[in-house]
Amino acid sequence: MSKEKTCSRCGIVFGCSTEDNGNSCWCNRYPPLFTPDPVINCMCPQCLHEATKEKIDAYVAEMTVEKAFNNNSAKDIPPAKQLIEGIDYYMENTNFVFTAWHHLRRGYCCKSGCRHCPYGFKKQTA
Repeated sequence: MSKEKTCSRCGIVFGCSTEDNGNSCWCNRYPPLFTPDPVINCMCPQCLHEATKEKIDAYVAEMTVEKAFNNNSAKDIPPAKQLIEGIDYYMENTNFVFTAWHHLRRGYCCKSGCRHCPYGFKKQTA
């Protein structure tokens, strides 16, 4: 099922449709960071990606090691059904590099020395 919608951010018309299961919109792959609003309705895929990244970047920028352990609300967001490039990870050559957001959303440190570890266990480089 598909509906025609207008992006509340850029104004383009886009198709809003349910995925294969018929119950959820494509936008449900993104973390639920925006409260439905009568003025700010749906966003097109590109605008939702950009707005989500902006909100996450602001959250991560204020994160400290102490906050990561004691006051990390990202871990309370329902788990992602699939990872999103540019939000949860980026590619470097053929390697996946997980973002600080991914680690915060996971809710714990694996102590593997991840590059973007918000818990203070980054690998030391020579």
